[in-house]
Amino acid sequence: MTTADLAQRRCVPCRSGTPPLTPEEIAGLTPQVPHWTVEEHRRLRRTYRLKDFATALALVDQIGAVAEAEDHHPDLSLAWGKVEVLLWTHKIGGLSENDFILAAKIDALAASAPGLKPEAATSSMVSSTARG
Repeated sequence: MTTADLAQRRCVPCRSGTPPLTPEEIAGLTPQVPHWTVEEHRRLRRTYRLKDFATALALVDQIGAVAEAEDHHPDLSLAWGKVEVLLWTHKIGGLSENDFILAAKIDALAASAPGLKPEAATSSMVSSTARG
């Protein structure tokens, strides 16, 4: 499965009691969203750098529309030239496939955002707290 494949999928509501993804399942999905950081096997994080506040705000609006359509809502932080996105499935207290689907959809939106600055890193990263 590729990033484009993930971006074409739909989020499916999780039920209470659904287990979060295992570290092995997370490792299988992480290469499909290579610019996202996995934190403690519980969250996905990515920061987008843009040319100015208006462009960053426009991206937040677009992310909000996709999140509403998917009924899966990220935590968003907006600053001048920067949008930070934090994803996890609150109902299960960890990561679900929905988080990776929404990450891929957000990446597709951001790729067409005017003024998006190039990534400093080109491979997926795992925070140090996730390793140990």
